Amino acid sequence: MKYRIGYRTIKTSLGTAISILLAQQLGLDNFASAGILTILCIKVTKRKSLRASWDRFLACVLAMVFSSIFFEFIGYHPIVIGIMLLFFIPTVVVFRANDGIVTSSVIILHIYMANKLSIDLFLNELGVIIIGIGVALIINLYMPSADIRLQQYQTQLEENLKVIFCEMVKFLRTGESDWPGQEITETAKLLEEAKSYAFRDVENRFLRDEDDYLHYFKMREKQFEILERVLPLVTSLTVTLPQGKMIADFLEEVSNNIKPGNTAHIYLGKLRDMKKEFEEMELPKTREEFEVRAALLQLVKEMNEYLIIKSALKTSKWNKPSKTEAN
Repeated sequence: MKYRIGYRTIKTSLGTAISILLAQQLGLDNFASAGILTILCIKVTKRKSLRASWDRFLACVLAMVFSSIFFEFIGYHPIVIGIMLLFFIPTVVVFRANDGIVTSSVIILHIYMANKLSIDLFLNELGVIIIGIGVALIINLYMPSADIRLQQYQTQLEENLKVIFCEMVKFLRTGESDWPGQEITETAKLLEEAKSYAFRDVENRFLRDEDDYLHYFKMREKQFEILERVLPLVTSLTVTLPQGKMIADFLEEVSNNIKPGNTAHIYLGKLRDMKKEFEEMELPKTREEFEVRAALLQLVKEMNEYLIIKSALKTSKWNKPSKTEAN
């Protein structure tokens, strides 16, 4: 296995050292707990880190309140800790701060070991909590840009889609193909990875209108599902017809313009014109020709749906495409 130190590991080690150093320099007891809080609050995304920090802060504050009530009114005894947890844990769950249960239990044990409540003790624990969580939030403000990686996914997906279209064009024109189809499985895998990475990028932003890539990859996933449906349809054609060659020319034009920009309405118009032209042609003379033309008509319908999906894509990132950008 390749040994690798990631940016999250670096941030965790740096943040932990800073937290402990600050708490120690301020003369806080149990200063090492600040480092534990930092470790627990540094997550893979900003939003997850913020949520984890809030859960732990809320749970720790509730822990101090419960400790005050149970220890002072019942006593400092291990059985009291067990009884208190019976009430404390469900309360934390009600506040949806489940991730803070373990951390807050440490605060409870600090108060138990002190064997006496005081303002200084509360201020000490509050200081440890604030330093540990605060350092984690500050450290986690930095997240490396995901744009380059997302653009790579986008480029590879578009290249794969182009290959798939080109193979359909080849079969429609010649009725033959020696394509092994590796782009199909590769594209399915790329889409899953790309969506996951794009979602992580969204989680690192606090503005909901910055998820263009996530919308884009979901759109490509829907288009890919259509291509998976039409491939068996195309390969089932037994004869080549003029209509098939017309569709092949159309698909070739589409494949040459698979880009992020959205002018799918241009190609929807061309598809409608082609469909009207089909309707004006002579009726099929044989059963085989009838079946092939029916399959071609179904292919046209699927391509219409393919383009409609793209035309529905609304993003700010590619809102000014050139006239050649379509699919």
